[in-house]
Amino acid sequence: MCGIVGVLGNHEVAPLLVEALKRLEYRGYDSAGIATVNHGRLDRRRAVGKLANLSDLLVHEPLAGKAGIGHTRWATHGAATVTNAHPHRSGPVAVVHNGIIENFRELRAELAEAGLSCETETDTETVALMVRMYMDRGLPPREAARETLGRLEGAFALLFLFEGEDDLMIAARKGSPLAIGHGEGEMFVGSDAIALAPMTDRITYLEEGDHAFVTRAGVEIFDAAGRRANRETLKIQLDQTRIDKAGFKHFMAKEIAEQPVVLADAIKHYVRGGQILLPHALDFAGLDRLTLVACGTANYACQTAKYWFETLAALPCEVDIASEFRYREPPLPARSFALFVSQSGETADTLAALRFAREKVAKTVAVVNVTTSSIAREADVALPIHAGVEVGVASTKAFTCQLLVLYLLALKAAADRGRLSADEIAERLADLSTLPGLMNQTLAREGDIAAIAATVSEAQDILFLGRGTMFPLALEGALKLKEISYIHAEGYASGELKHGPIALIDKSVPVIVFAPHDGLFDKTVSNMQEVMARHGKVVLITDARGAATAQEGTWKCVTLPTVPPALAPIVYALPAQLLAYHAAVAKGTDVDQPRNLAKSVTVE
Repeated sequence: MCGIVGVLGNHEVAPLLVEALKRLEYRGYDSAGIATVNHGRLDRRRAVGKLANLSDLLVHEPLAGKAGIGHTRWATHGAATVTNAHPHRSGPVAVVHNGIIENFRELRAELAEAGLSCETETDTETVALMVRMYMDRGLPPREAARETLGRLEGAFALLFLFEGEDDLMIAARKGSPLAIGHGEGEMFVGSDAIALAPMTDRITYLEEGDHAFVTRAGVEIFDAAGRRANRETLKIQLDQTRIDKAGFKHFMAKEIAEQPVVLADAIKHYVRGGQILLPHALDFAGLDRLTLVACGTANYACQTAKYWFETLAALPCEVDIASEFRYREPPLPARSFALFVSQSGETADTLAALRFAREKVAKTVAVVNVTTSSIAREADVALPIHAGVEVGVASTKAFTCQLLVLYLLALKAAADRGRLSADEIAERLADLSTLPGLMNQTLAREGDIAAIAATVSEAQDILFLGRGTMFPLALEGALKLKEISYIHAEGYASGELKHGPIALIDKSVPVIVFAPHDGLFDKTVSNMQEVMARHGKVVLITDARGAATAQEGTWKCVTLPTVPPALAPIVYALPAQLLAYHAAVAKGTDVDQPRNLAKSVTVE
């Protein structure tokens, strides 16, 4: 969640640190700061709010030095204040941190006995104080950091800078990601490759439990047991880390518009010559169950996929929220796969669920957007969704790309289990090839959806309804609206309306109904009629046949192209995204960085 960057450079690092932190803004944050060492002297600057505030501070109070660390903070322990902002400093050490130190209270008590008291409300300050305590006892920086790391419990990425040490940073990773960048006589550290992309294209990812001593000459990496470790250095494609709006007002608008292109690219990667190109190791034939685990939007993609796996492949599926999964200790059959979906591949709860399941199931499968991520590396099989960098906190193109890969997995499962013939698979793949065109036709309705959103943005409560695969989409539509417009919204299975939620219906409550003309259309329309009988303002999202049948009496109707039923969730996701986007624009909220949210949730 928090962003970390460090530079051992040949030039003034303050501008480099701020620029790198800007590339991590998409992660979400509420304060920022940097620290440098200049001629042996350690100093720092911190500010609450956007990075512009830190930049303004640095104009009036410059910070010199060619070695430095920086941080964007998403508050966990303690409010968003300058005092709580990173870097935290105690005596000769400054530290930035992503994650949570779970035993910080016990460590605070020990530090108090040693005469070291806390000035902040954060768990991170405890780390700086521990290093200082060990240095006060005569340990050099490297050993003081090592001793401290051995005392910490929880999940963290840490980066240390020391007074008197112009050529040393110490990095450590347990749970939260951290990458080392290699330059020519320079070295870099960052939360991910995006932060480092303008400075280097050579990246080494720390593995679980690693710590590293970074100097301008290179990096020494040690594993969790303290043994020297060799980690692969990868050459990244810089064009894959480009972050720009390409003329759009917001990243979210750009990413919505990119969906036909990225879906087409993903289809090309996984489908060729009428064949699904998935690893042969993924054989679903003998499975008793499939468990799908994810958080947030990715969880709704899994809920959609449950319909596909069970209907097409007759494969029983269980969908779990990652933050609940391991705590109920679910029984996992040996003849089962566990599938984990995460855009970043670093979602803390999902990663923990993967580690819980991997010794209990036949195979773990990751569906991720970042192929170098922890979840991708630790799963038995990693399947990239090929969405490209997604900056907007509210996921759009990653969601539809996740759905695509999950649908292809369901088709493979159906083939492996003898539920669909080769001809039937070929027919469905032919349908899939029409998807980018159908999405372009749907995006052409943006003007109509924007006009509806302008009115919807004035509501205090909104309901989303759907049946079958449209039910998870109703949940996702409500989530999108909540995330970026801050309007209270709920998604329901249409048939559940009369079991309680119908009490909320009146003329002030817009009700968004996803209803392609499929086998469940008549039942959905029946539920919609119940809403209209109680003066609810229905927005019907359907196809031409559905509009001709059921448009009468609705407040608004958005007519989408006719879509093969199995692919409807992917196409109907677009109007849900556009409605949320334009409602947020109408309200004037921060679309790309909504309050209290972060793009990559790397704490539990």
